[in-house]
Formats: sequence, structure tokens, C-alpha cells
Amino acid sequence: MGTGSNFLVTAALLAVLAVLLAGLWNMLRGGNPNLSQTLMRWRVGLQFLAILLMMVLVYLWRA
Repeated sequence: MGTGSNFLVTAALLAVLAVLLAGLWNMLRGGNPNLSQTLMRWRVGLQFLAILLMMVLVYLWRA
């Protein structure tokens, strides 16, 4: 896999981490529960996209 794919996977994982930490921070400081739920939904969506991206890259790498 090339440098571009490494960058994409790293960016996807960092996006998941950023949203996870923002949601946890909001929840732990007693912030708006609706915002926490929205951030966790975003996290699940970003995780799905990150895993899908990795699966496509593995498929293309093996083909």
C-alpha cells in the first residue's frame, strides 16, 4: 500500500479518535446529553467508514 492509502487510514482513525474524545469530554463534564449522543453517532459512522476504507484497501492490495 502506498503513502496515500496510509494517509487516508491515519486520517480516518484520527477523526474517530477526535470525535470519541470530544464525546467523552462532553459527557464527563456534564454537558448537553444530546450533544454527547450526536457525537457518539458520528463516531459510529466514522468507524464504519474507516473499517470500510481499510477493507477496500486490503482488497485492492491483494488483487
